[in-house]
Amino acid sequence: MSVPAGPTSVPGQLQPALSPSGTSVNSADGSSELSLPSSAATGSSSITGSSAMAGYSNRGPGGLPTELTCRPMGLVVLTGLDITYNAIHRDIWDSFVSGRRPDRVPLNFKVLPGDHEYPKCRSKQRTSYEWYIPKGILKSGWMKKHLSEVPSLVVLFYDLDWDENLWKERQMECATRVEVVRTSLQGRLTRVAVVLIQKNAPLPPGEDVVAAERAAALCAACDLSAKSLFVLPWTGHLLGYTVRLENAFYELSQSYYHMEARKVKAHREFLNKTTHQLLFVRHAFKIAFFSELKQDAQNALKQYKTAYGHLTELRAHDSNMLEIKTIAGFINYKICQQLFTHNAPLDAISQFRKHIDLFKNRVGCPELAFENSDWMSKQFSIFGELFDEAIKMGLTAIQTQHPGFYYQQAANHAIARKQLCRGLCQHATHMPSPNPLEGANNLDFFGQRPWRQGHQSIDPPDAQMEKEGITALQYQELLVDHSWIIIPLLSSAVAQFKKYKSARMKRFLMVQMGEEYYHAKDYSKGLTLLGRVTWDYRSERWWSLLTSILVTSLRCAYLVASLEEYVTISLEIMGRYSQSSPEEKTRVQMNLIRVMSNVPPEAEPGCSSEAVEQAKGLWKGDVTKAEQPKTFTLEMQNIVPFVEFKACFSKNRFTADVPITLNVYIRPSCQFPIRFSKLSVQLSNPIYNAQCIVTDGQPIGEPIMPHDSDTTGDLYLIPNKVKVYTFQFIAVPEDVGKKIEIVSISLSLGDEANRCAHLHWSGGGGDAASVTNIQECVSKRRGEPKEEELDWHLIKIEQATSIASRVPLMEIKLEHAAPSIVNEPYSILATITNKEKTTIRNASITMGLKEGQDSQLEQTTQVSEDIVNFEQNPSICKSRLKGINIDDLASDQQIVRQLYVRCLQVGTRSIIVRVAYTVDAQVEKQASAVSCVCYKDEDVKLDTVMPFDVSIRLTSSKFEEVSSVYAGEPFLMMTDIKCTSPWPLQIVDSHLTLSTDVDFTDEDVESQLKGILLKKYEQACECLSLVTNSNQTKTTISLGQYTVQWRRASDDSDQPIVKTEMALPDISVEHLPLHIDTDLPSHGLVRVPLALQFTIVNHTEMVQNIEASIDPSEAFMFSGHKQVFFRILPSDDQTLLYNLYPLIPGYVKLPRLHLKTPQAPTITDDVVSKMIPSHIYIKPQGKTIINT
Repeated sequence: MSVPAGPTSVPGQLQPALSPSGTSVNSADGSSELSLPSSAATGSSSITGSSAMAGYSNRGPGGLPTELTCRPMGLVVLTGLDITYNAIHRDIWDSFVSGRRPDRVPLNFKVLPGDHEYPKCRSKQRTSYEWYIPKGILKSGWMKKHLSEVPSLVVLFYDLDWDENLWKERQMECATRVEVVRTSLQGRLTRVAVVLIQKNAPLPPGEDVVAAERAAALCAACDLSAKSLFVLPWTGHLLGYTVRLENAFYELSQSYYHMEARKVKAHREFLNKTTHQLLFVRHAFKIAFFSELKQDAQNALKQYKTAYGHLTELRAHDSNMLEIKTIAGFINYKICQQLFTHNAPLDAISQFRKHIDLFKNRVGCPELAFENSDWMSKQFSIFGELFDEAIKMGLTAIQTQHPGFYYQQAANHAIARKQLCRGLCQHATHMPSPNPLEGANNLDFFGQRPWRQGHQSIDPPDAQMEKEGITALQYQELLVDHSWIIIPLLSSAVAQFKKYKSARMKRFLMVQMGEEYYHAKDYSKGLTLLGRVTWDYRSERWWSLLTSILVTSLRCAYLVASLEEYVTISLEIMGRYSQSSPEEKTRVQMNLIRVMSNVPPEAEPGCSSEAVEQAKGLWKGDVTKAEQPKTFTLEMQNIVPFVEFKACFSKNRFTADVPITLNVYIRPSCQFPIRFSKLSVQLSNPIYNAQCIVTDGQPIGEPIMPHDSDTTGDLYLIPNKVKVYTFQFIAVPEDVGKKIEIVSISLSLGDEANRCAHLHWSGGGGDAASVTNIQECVSKRRGEPKEEELDWHLIKIEQATSIASRVPLMEIKLEHAAPSIVNEPYSILATITNKEKTTIRNASITMGLKEGQDSQLEQTTQVSEDIVNFEQNPSICKSRLKGINIDDLASDQQIVRQLYVRCLQVGTRSIIVRVAYTVDAQVEKQASAVSCVCYKDEDVKLDTVMPFDVSIRLTSSKFEEVSSVYAGEPFLMMTDIKCTSPWPLQIVDSHLTLSTDVDFTDEDVESQLKGILLKKYEQACECLSLVTNSNQTKTTISLGQYTVQWRRASDDSDQPIVKTEMALPDISVEHLPLHIDTDLPSHGLVRVPLALQFTIVNHTEMVQNIEASIDPSEAFMFSGHKQVFFRILPSDDQTLLYNLYPLIPGYVKLPRLHLKTPQAPTITDDVVSKMIPSHIYIKPQGKTIINT
């Protein structure tokens, strides 16, 4: 490529037009990083292999070397950079290796001196394989050599500007350095390039003639092509130039690996399948590996498959079986990795299955069969890791196909390896001398035995050495702690099954992990892990599996001397669902008694003698005594112990004057009788706890005959026999109306002064084996039980009982006159009579709304003892009134109280009156009387109705109903009041409170309804004349509030007066520009003149031009202007006067006035007719009666 650097184009120069895109850069695919080594003096970047293959996967048969698992990237050596003392060189190096982004090309960079000695190349290339017998399939150092030792490209960095004064000398020096590099490569096809570090930015192409000439001379002196010479300007955009350089280096590196692959491929024509079968595999693998270095994934996959096919054609026998399986594992790994990368997971799984099916039965040497299990375990583990990495990169797995299954199989083969080791390696007691395995880490070929390297014949060269080698491998296998290989594999499988929600598989594997921890002698972890799964097996009732787990857990607890765990597990092994033999249960019970007697238990069967000796020291040692508490609590809800509990109250309801009876039933299922030291029941009110305790003072392990089983204090329990303990106590007054619940039950085993275990049951009993609803019991007994026996399955747990107050002997009578009326202080007369045989004390009345009703009723109901409070102090009148104290009442004494309820809203509500009092009552089986608080309730349903149905009508002065009024025009408000109360109501007063926008037309306004008595459905009407303010501008105004004061009609003058207030509706106001006032007598007389005067007022701020006319009438003769034109100034008026002469009597229509107002078009004839009267009553002339 050519880039301008001056007047002319200079071939191979880097174009400085690319600006850097950032400073933090990762590797090309993000899977592995190029990082700077810890020592800057080494000057090389290191390849970090895949962490998934580290550890167990790369050791022993089937293990993968690091150079196989890392991503192959072309090696590029940078020489001529002094990264230690030259800051510019250091920055250049950092730009290549620091923070590589995924979009950077995949290359591995190293800084080496120019005279570095690279691996020697074969001086003479092989031209014939006729007499060549291969000694192995793949050399152990070949991949490492091409990854980190033999470069595909060596780049010489040299500080040289185009305007250098000593150009000739510097040119010769550069050529010499290039020659040194070529010499050190020793004939390899490695590409060589030169990068000139310059301080000045180059000129555009074609402008620097000197640069072009000198570039050509430099290429000639160094024997370089134009594409191998580059210029790196030292400017602020270094990263951008570095990226461009990398792309050029990548092309040169690819061409090198392409040539190497072709060179290997050229050897195929010299091979034959008779003696060179190994070379077919080797060459195909090399071509595939070079294709990977070239980043040609498709060809790499093709060549790996070819290599695998050739490998399967090899003749396998005991001497080369390990080598074939090792190389098969390598190639299978590469194929599966490529298939996962190409998003072909089904093909990868198919390839792996074919691989396993092909080699699983090729065991090889029978004495080394454990190596086959090791190899199989690693194959499954490696594939599981590949599968897991693919999932992390976006592949979707399902519940029936995920990495957990492969980890599980890997663990199974590791377990088989351990078992084979125990069967095959016991006789290998020492390492043979000399050691046949010496040099096993420095083999020439992968998978070969160190004592017969390069040997490919069927029979071993030295039978004795072969036997010693097998013995050495067996001895070496004995030194392996297989549990620490199995545990990580199981842990990985558990994580996968948990991820894909396979709960049972996860638990199964956790049990295996716990057992492996036991075999690994990490008893604490084994105990913890097994304890995590026991709950699930209990809930699913896998009793045989649970028993097996408990036996292993008991051994772990014994070996770590964990007192609490040992006791807990022993309680469950002795239980009713344990599948252990009776002899085993007896042994466990004896050990339990020893432990609780502070005596070390006997050793658990199956434990190693060394571990037992250490455990005995722990049980006897001072450390254990100091760490273990004397008393500890064990939760029985989480296990299935050998003792069952059921606690129940004899009734689900007790009154305060009846003793509460609590029965506790206990049934043990151990092998022989056992004695507990204390039984205690904890209730929700701790005050009763002291009355629910049974204490047995005899030692736990002392063989004493039991007490009489019916006496208190006997906690000697016989197997499978139900024993009942009864407690009685009196409820305290504070618990009346509440529930008493059984919080927990505690049964103590051992001596609290020495060592004691408190077995704790929550609630009324039950354990992990109880059904979901613990009160549902199904009897398994056939036939009727014996009289002295109790059927355990028929006993129901009654965990709670309620305490009701003593049945009151009191009479409450409520007198009232329903229904009540809204806002009325409604009187309820309560008559209370004491029917007790003794005097009652501390009596009080509570009255109010019954609980559980609508919340709206709570806010609209008021209760008071004094009627005055409703008006003077309404804030204290709530929906309930408490604490109305009354005097002590003797037997049959009576008291009367007046109570009031005010309902602010219609509806039906329940009012309750409760009387609480204290009385001394005699309780059965108790000499002294008990002070009981009793409650007597009496409630009434109260309906509330409205007193009136009030409707408002607006009319004009002619009594015509209107929907709106005119500003300044009088109108009438008609109030129709209809009585809706079933009781007669007397209206005491009524008045109208007007808003500021309305006034009365009369000065003195009195109620027209005062003193009226209304019965149900009777109606009264009140008419009021109102006028709106003429100077207001509102279109809608409020009239105000109408108030009616009333009370029930009765002879009792003390009936309270109730005020009912109603908000009047808003009315619409129309504003007219003109107003007409009419002056007319109330009536006339035939043929007697009368005056009619119209006064027209201008309310606008403009001059009004008006044409007035009046229609003729047959009923009148009149004088005045029949038609007239006039003008009215703003806020002025004009009077029209007419003299009417009535001609006919009756209710006569007046002559109609018409106005034409061009400036006020809203003044129409209809509007004018509403402002003036339309008729007048005319009386006839009186006749003179002539007396004759």
